[in-house]
Amino acid sequence: MTHQPNACRGREQGFSLIELMIVVLIMGIIAAIAYPRYQQHVQNTRMATAQADLMELAQRLERHYSINNTYQVGGNDPDLSDAPWFDVSPRDGNVVAYNLGINNVTASSYTLTATPTGPQAGHRCGVLSLTHNGQRSAAEADCW
Repeated sequence: MTHQPNACRGREQGFSLIELMIVVLIMGIIAAIAYPRYQQHVQNTRMATAQADLMELAQRLERHYSINNTYQVGGNDPDLSDAPWFDVSPRDGNVVAYNLGINNVTASSYTLTATPTGPQAGHRCGVLSLTHNGQRSAAEADCW
């Protein structure tokens, strides 16, 4: 008996072009939904880091106040950036997502701000602020 290779052969194995295109379409839809949500998660994480940095600076200012009975450094100098405890380096590698600042410093009050910059510039919460009495503010109410 002679063996005929093509006589018993069934359908070729593999993917058709239509099946491959359906898989690519599904992957594109998943990516279109997942990537923006991932970006939003990254921005919210950076915002939480900025909030933690503001709280840390507030604690440092309160410690300074408890020792010196003033929030100011060097008498009437409102610029606290020279204070050795002011430096808060970005925690997200080399990405600077917020610029931290201290405004309206008097002997008995201050306002800390975190201004979004770079990749964070379009975040919905905008500038975050924290005052000496714990009052928090942002562009939207649910940001703190």
